[in-house]
Amino acid sequence: MKDYLYQMNQADIISGAGVLLILAAFFLSTFNLLKEKSKLFFILNLLGGALACWGSVLIHSVPFTILEGTWAAVALIGLMKNNRK
Repeated sequence: MKDYLYQMNQADIISGAGVLLILAAFFLSTFNLLKEKSKLFFILNLLGGALACWGSVLIHSVPFTILEGTWAAVALIGLMKNNRK
């Protein structure tokens, strides 16, 4: 495991950080520690999706670029709608 960590490239680190943020939002909302319509929930998903999208672009993965780009866009729309209230 230690050797693998030394072999991580830029895309792995960026994507990993993004996935960590998305999973944090999911975990916190699942255990009622964060409301699904809260500003923080949307920010975690927006930043996570954007980072994961960037990592997907770096490895030229079109399906995951679309998935994570859409994830970030939906989170941005949710954040904007939430701020209007």
